[in-house]
Amino acid sequence: MRARILETASNLFYAQGVRAVGVDLVVDRAGVAKTSLYRHFRTKDELIVAFLEREEADFWSTWDEVAAKHAANAAKELDAHMRWIGERLARSNYRGCPQINAAAEFPEPDHPSRLVARAHMHELRARLASIAQRIGVSRPDTVGAQLAVLVNGAFVSAELLAPEEAVAVLLASARALIEAARK
Repeated sequence: MRARILETASNLFYAQGVRAVGVDLVVDRAGVAKTSLYRHFRTKDELIVAFLEREEADFWSTWDEVAAKHAANAAKELDAHMRWIGERLARSNYRGCPQINAAAEFPEPDHPSRLVARAHMHELRARLASIAQRIGVSRPDTVGAQLAVLVNGAFVSAELLAPEEAVAVLLASARALIEAARK
């Protein structure tokens, strides 16, 4: 039952936004009683956090698969990450990064969804800085931050990119950042 509630809520939250979706809609679409929802998730915020953690696990699982395929060559790993992220942006049902979307809906810096989103963004930056360090650029932490801004910018700018250009834009931008850091 918990999995059905979370699956339903996740689909609704991603498609419509977390504030726009009430627990009544989740209960109705999941075909469960409200008491069942609250038995598994004490508050809507708990449900939102579970949604974000589920999305985060999916994201990092894909990341880790890509990283493992290119462990011997950091530049190829970075290219591969830019490719799958660009492909993700090109999906017809893509509606942005769930963490960024949720953080934008809750301005309170200590809101549980913002805390999950912030941790996700810091992990992204750290992983990109690690790749930059393995590539051998000067100031890998700065380059990691720049690459994180590039990726997050792409997540929120998907509407500006034609599906067929997202990968090329990400690849060219990431390569330009790396090349500039080598000088």
